Amino acid sequence: MSKTSPNALFKPVNINLLTVSSSRTLETDDAGNELVKAISSLGHYVYERRVIHESLHHIRALVSNWIVDDQVNAILVLGGTGFSENDMSPEALEVLFDKRIDGYGELFRYLSFTELGSAAIQSRAVAGVANQTVIFTMPSSPKGSMLAWEQLISPQLDARVRPCNFVSMLLEGEGKCETRAISNESAKDGSHE
Repeated sequence: MSKTSPNALFKPVNINLLTVSSSRTLETDDAGNELVKAISSLGHYVYERRVIHESLHHIRALVSNWIVDDQVNAILVLGGTGFSENDMSPEALEVLFDKRIDGYGELFRYLSFTELGSAAIQSRAVAGVANQTVIFTMPSSPKGSMLAWEQLISPQLDARVRPCNFVSMLLEGEGKCETRAISNESAKDGSHE
């Protein structure tokens, strides 16, 4: 179970927010507006925010530009994770990942299942890492996006959360995790946990 370390310092990260929709604008994007408030209230920064139409190549091009921007630490993509003809966020983004974060989609669907039942299998939420930038997709509904943010993403973007979080990789280029460090030390001295 994750815990917040009282000795660790909070380190703000720059987060870009993309909503994939042909009907929403920045003003009418309720989920995006809620996320902006939640992100800012924790002390992180919304570095850039956009709403674009459901276009595989436009999504991929915009996120590709954000990935190579050294100021961007995390990208949250709302929408395009369902099964309609226009839902293509996973297809647009997975080819950009250096590494997948498989547990994110699995845990998101599990958390959704506790509220929605079997409808949770219709979420194709994915996440990955590209050029030391984490990318998370989520539904464009306020309830679904806040579930992903509060339960999964926010703790992983908090440097105080132990045993593991993504912040050291994002800000320092190191993927440190206390449990791996303990396991490595135990292996070196021959002891076991």
